[in-house]
Amino acid sequence: MPVDTLIDFINGVTHKITALAWALFLLTWSIGWTLRGVPIPFSRLKRIGGSLVEDSVWAAFWLAVGSTVFSIVTYIASLLSKGGG
Repeated sequence: MPVDTLIDFINGVTHKITALAWALFLLTWSIGWTLRGVPIPFSRLKRIGGSLVEDSVWAAFWLAVGSTVFSIVTYIASLLSKGGG
């Protein structure tokens, strides 16, 4: 497998995983705010919504960290391919 193909593969997988993770984050965050603001007097439902919002904020943080790590790996792989070839 040529190195350029490997780098393109890493880039493609990175972009797909990041896009899927951000979509899941936005869905969870939206559901959390919807449940938290629902006009039904069920406090348990509102706590679940608040928990989803809190969890989605943590997920966004880890998505940012993970995206950074993937970018660094891709950058190092491209540097190694240019230096080695």
